Amino acid sequence: MPASARRRPRAASLTAVPLLALALSLTLASCGYGSAKDDTRPAGQAGEGAAKLSADSVTIGYFPNITHATPLVGEQEGILRKELGGTKLKSTTFNAGPSEIEALNAGSIDIGWIGPSPAINGYVKAKGENLRIVSGSASGGVKLVVDPKKVRTLDDVKGKRIATPQKGNTQDVAFLNWVAGKGWKVDPGSGKGDVSVVRTDNKVTPDAFKSGSVDGAWVPEPTASKLVSEGGKVLLDESSLWPGGKFVITNVIVSRKFLDRHPDVVEAVLRGSVRTNAWIAANPAKAKASANAALKKLSGKALPADVLDPAWASIRTTDDPLAATLRAEADHAVAAGLLDKPDLSGIYDLAPLNKVLKAEGRPPVDAAGLGRQ
Repeated sequence: MPASARRRPRAASLTAVPLLALALSLTLASCGYGSAKDDTRPAGQAGEGAAKLSADSVTIGYFPNITHATPLVGEQEGILRKELGGTKLKSTTFNAGPSEIEALNAGSIDIGWIGPSPAINGYVKAKGENLRIVSGSASGGVKLVVDPKKVRTLDDVKGKRIATPQKGNTQDVAFLNWVAGKGWKVDPGSGKGDVSVVRTDNKVTPDAFKSGSVDGAWVPEPTASKLVSEGGKVLLDESSLWPGGKFVITNVIVSRKFLDRHPDVVEAVLRGSVRTNAWIAANPAKAKASANAALKKLSGKALPADVLDPAWASIRTTDDPLAATLRAEADHAVAAGLLDKPDLSGIYDLAPLNKVLKAEGRPPVDAAGLGRQ
């Protein structure tokens, strides 16, 4: 998932409720386009004459796809901006988790929405000095979609060519873990074995599927729904493999330096995230339209209804980071041979989020033993 970062036009800007999902197959990469924009006020207002927080500005990063609907809707509706008062909101979007981690490490962004695997990898490589996970954002939205003429049952996947977005990414790890559970062998580096794992950018996967160069794909939304619209069949929803059907697909991370220096700004962004998720829960139809409008601004194309509607229905937003599932996903990567056993102690700092949740009259969330001591 190569990085990119380009400027995009200025524009106004998901608790569990059906939501959207990943990678606009026609125009988005597996993790989105790269772009940046500065704060413009009207929606949600606040700013003119409003008191600044401890920082003049805060830059957030995310992917322009539906698993990142919280920042998409939060910007589109002005909810994030409103919570910041006179502090300026800037945003940048990325094609890949690794590029977002690089930007966070370089100080180009302060807070980001990102999948569990790049957050884990970034934390481990920096020995925990660079980032903290401060909130959840989304759960679900990953499916195994196949050509029904070639693959009729789960056992038929053996011997087939199955696409995943990137070597070692969250879906790649999940698929390799599922393959191992079937008793099949695949080399994690080359992807060769009882199943051929074809690492393919989500924006390319639909064409590869149509041409027959892959027989299916383990992919996030809306790529999965795009494949279904092209004649594919959902053979497995990853949610069915997790207790309660919940697993983290998107978290909120923050630069450790920024958190130490500007805890009030981090708290304000998290308050905006929590209130965005609440707004989505209360206004699901409006929220779906809002996220699609934001995606159109970023890519030039909105998702068609036959892709948007099922994608939206398969994702659920959550303020809870579902920390136990992040630990499990790390264990899956270790078992697959893609990650040495990591020390994830301290990867979470949920104090700012729990402060926000308490003020909203809601119970705290838990770090599953991986919280900051």
